[in-house]
Amino acid sequence: MRPESLALLAAACWAVGSIFSAKAASHMGAFSFTRWRLFFALTVLWALCLMNGHWRSLQWDAVLLLVASGLVGIFVGDTALFACMNRLGPRRCGVLFATHALFSVALAWVFLGETLWGWALLGSLLLVGGVMVAVAWGRRADETHDWEQTRGKLRMGIALGLIAALGQAVATLMLKPLMGTGLDAITASAVRTSASFAAHALLWAGGLRLAQLQNPLNASVLWNTFASATVAMALGMTLILAALRSGQANLVGVFSSVTPVILLPLLWLVYRRRPAWGAWLGAAMAVGGTSIILLLK
Repeated sequence: MRPESLALLAAACWAVGSIFSAKAASHMGAFSFTRWRLFFALTVLWALCLMNGHWRSLQWDAVLLLVASGLVGIFVGDTALFACMNRLGPRRCGVLFATHALFSVALAWVFLGETLWGWALLGSLLLVGGVMVAVAWGRRADETHDWEQTRGKLRMGIALGLIAALGQAVATLMLKPLMGTGLDAITASAVRTSASFAAHALLWAGGLRLAQLQNPLNASVLWNTFASATVAMALGMTLILAALRSGQANLVGVFSSVTPVILLPLLWLVYRRRPAWGAWLGAAMAVGGTSIILLLK
C-alpha cells in the first residue's frame, strides 16, 4: 500500500479515536486520560510484539531515538492535544492540530531536504487549505452543542493546540530516518508508547495535581478510553510509522492532517445536524488535493 494511503488510514483512525476521546478526556482530565490511554495502547502493542517476535531486532540506538520521539510526540504532544480539546472541543482543536502538516513540510525541507513541487505542491496546498476551511467554517451559526463551548482562556487553548501540532511534526521528523531502515512499526509504536506512559506515571506518582484523576472512573469512561487507545494509538500510530518507511515525511504529514475532514461526518452523527457550507467546501478541496497527489504525483 502506498505511504500516502497509509497516512490517510491513520487520519481516519485518529478521527474515530477523537469521538471516543472527547467525553473521556473531559471526565478524567487531559493527564489522567492520556496515562490510561497509553496503558491500554502499550498492552495491545506489546501483545502483538510478543506474537510477531520482531522486538528481538531492536537496537539500543533505535530505542533511544524512539523514546525521545515518544516523549516529544506523545507525552508532550498528545497531552497538549487533549488539554486543547477539553477547552475548545474536537472541531476547533482539529483545525489547530491540522497545522502539523505545515510544520511537517517546513521541518522536512530544512532538516531532510524534502521539497514539494508541481502537482504534489498543488495537491498539498488544496488538501491543507481544505482542512482549514472545513473546520474553521464547519460550524453552523446556531450550533449550541457542549463541544462548541470555550472553557477557560481561548488563547491558552490555541497555544495548546499549536504545541500538539508542533510535537507531532517534530516526532515525525525524528522517526523518518529510523523507519527508513525497515524497523518494525508495531515494535516502534510499543517502545514510544511505553516511554510516554513511564513519564506520565512518574508525574502521577510524584503527586502532581494536574496528573491526578479529576473524576471517579466508570465502565463507560474506561471503555471509551480503551477504544480510543486501540483505534487511534495502537492502529493509527503504527500506520503512520509504516508510512514513514518509504514515504516522504512532508507528504505523510499532509495526508495525516485530513483527520478533521473525516471527523466532520462523525460529528454530524453526534450533533444530528448537517455541517455548514464551509465544511462541504473544505471537504471538496481536501478530496481534490488528495486525488491530485495520488493520481498525478
